[in-house]
Amino acid sequence: VQLQAFGGGLVQAGGSLRLSCAASGRTFSTYSMGWFRQALGEEREFVAGISWSGGTTRYADSVKGRFTISRDNAKNTVYLQMNSLKPEDTAIYYCAADQSWVAITTFEFDYWGQGTLVTVSS
Repeated sequence: VQLQAFGGGLVQAGGSLRLSCAASGRTFSTYSMGWFRQALGEEREFVAGISWSGGTTRYADSVKGRFTISRDNAKNTVYLQMNSLKPEDTAIYYCAADQSWVAITTFEFDYWGQGTLVTVSS
């Protein structure tokens, strides 16, 4: 599966952005999907994950209550709605896919898209 993330940009603190990740292929609905981020000089970290059906989601503590992951299997797309953004959310955001249902627990994904930059100004 090939992934392409987009929707990043510059936003003021307290604002919102919605990231999208479009996937190629006809088996998108069989993949667990995740969003990760990497800030400058930091390691990549898990942000949110969603099961193939959308019935199970998982979030990093730092984004709980502010970010929402969702998917539209008919459109082969996964979304990350980001509200109440903070300067510490500034990072390159990556989407990822894996055929294992435990991926959103192990954070181990096989397929990665290119990143999209999110910058939150104070």
